Amino acid sequence: MDEKTAIQALDRTQPALPLRAGKPERHSVEYVRHGTVSLLAAPEVHTGKVQSRCVARHTSDEVVRFLDEAVVGQRRKQIHVILDNLSVHKTAAVRAWLERHPHVQFHFTPTYSSWLNQVEIWLGMITRDCLRRGTFKSVSHLVNKIMGYIRLYNRTAQPFCWTYHNPRKRIHVLPISVTGH
Repeated sequence: MDEKTAIQALDRTQPALPLRAGKPERHSVEYVRHGTVSLLAAPEVHTGKVQSRCVARHTSDEVVRFLDEAVVGQRRKQIHVILDNLSVHKTAAVRAWLERHPHVQFHFTPTYSSWLNQVEIWLGMITRDCLRRGTFKSVSHLVNKIMGYIRLYNRTAQPFCWTYHNPRKRIHVLPISVTGH
């Protein structure tokens, strides 16, 4: 699970100029900022689907609400949540939530290693495909675009299959299947 905080709902003051022979697409540098939203996301490693929630403010209360949504209906399953070391993941409210959910175990990535977390790959995808060159008339327009992207993504979601190439050896990292739960 991870967050993409302070996603800006930017509306360009002029339309983008399209690609032309020898010229890249161009945007004006002037924009109107309508506000921000934060995205909480948690991929399910076995299906590739992403559970998500857009929130106005990134607080531990919002993280707890998201965790509640993510584990609903999973009471009998052991759940492992991989997180980075963001302070909001270690607040008293989140620790209290974890104590009330003994079937959930948190695993924190080492400092500067959040790139190992699969959700970072997915956040990069939504940034590239939906947010980077977007123009948004309002925060609600931005949220609708984000949630629309996620619904479309989840229709054909597949688990990530990582491949790392080292000149000395080849390593494949695949999702691990847990059976018997």
